[in-house]
Amino acid sequence: MKNKIITVSHPLVQHKLTILRDKSTTPANFRKVLEELSILLTYEVTRDLPLSTKKISTPICDITAPTLAEENLILISILRAGNGILDGMLKIFPTAKVGHIGLYRDPETLEAKEYYFKIPKESKNQDMIVLDPMLATGHTAVAAISKLKENKPKSLKFVCILASPEGVEVINKSHPDVTIYTASIDEGLNEHAYIVPGLGDAGDRIYGTT
Repeated sequence: MKNKIITVSHPLVQHKLTILRDKSTTPANFRKVLEELSILLTYEVTRDLPLSTKKISTPICDITAPTLAEENLILISILRAGNGILDGMLKIFPTAKVGHIGLYRDPETLEAKEYYFKIPKESKNQDMIVLDPMLATGHTAVAAISKLKENKPKSLKFVCILASPEGVEVINKSHPDVTIYTASIDEGLNEHAYIVPGLGDAGDRIYGTT
């Protein structure tokens, strides 16, 4: 089965990813650059948004111009690190609805455990974009996507900053209909299930809790 993954190789994306990888980057700068990178990824992940038209008046004449069709977009942040991507995407889609899923990885089994779930009530037939900076083992992403599918969304996409080959394989096996968007597919996972070379724990880097 061919993996459904899009790697965004734009020079600006790759430049900002290098800043995030650098362990000397401060939490304040990490948050700033992550927001900028998230905005850049938003352009790619929303490339297929449907367009409609409306009549407007320019300073010169009246025209029929393209505009986004009815907005049915829900951004789903996997806590806590997903909020780092969420902030950037809301700059582009300030009217998007937002949901949150709280999941943590059991240190022994590496399985995802849910502790919080709250999404907009009107979620059926909506387009959902799931946000988590790191796709490591893939267990958290699969658990989140499985939970969201119970609400029968119109579509689901997954956005991360970094992905491991192992995580990509896990999502593609469990949810072959979900396309992954990322800035890089790294070498793999180490014995502690951290992405190599990676950038460390994204949540700790965002909030200075290392």
